[in-house]
Amino acid sequence: LKTTYHLSLIIDLISSVSSSGSGLRCYKCSDYTGRCQNVQECTYEDSCISLSERGGKTIRQCIRYTDCDNSRLTQMFPAISGFTYRCCSSNLCNSGNAVTTATPALALAGSLLSVWWSWI
Repeated sequence: LKTTYHLSLIIDLISSVSSSGSGLRCYKCSDYTGRCQNVQECTYEDSCISLSERGGKTIRQCIRYTDCDNSRLTQMFPAISGFTYRCCSSNLCNSGNAVTTATPALALAGSLLSVWWSWI
């Protein structure tokens, strides 16, 4: 009977944690002002992106970290010819300017880390 009671407590705890909305949150906007206030709850994505085109427009949204490389972003945003971007993985981390770029090796390391983490 004690085992059943403890198992029930564990299931209740897991249910409350998983329903608490603990997913990643990112800013979501596409504008020239840089004053993004819209917040998006990421569903399947594990990162935020801030992508700035040469003309001054900045796009902020949720993204999968495996998509954070030049070739994939060029496919995802075909209307933008030149851009810089920054991917990050903490809540609302895509508020700043996109000044650095993620490398494919870094994206691969992030993918491997997420697979490893899911096995634990």
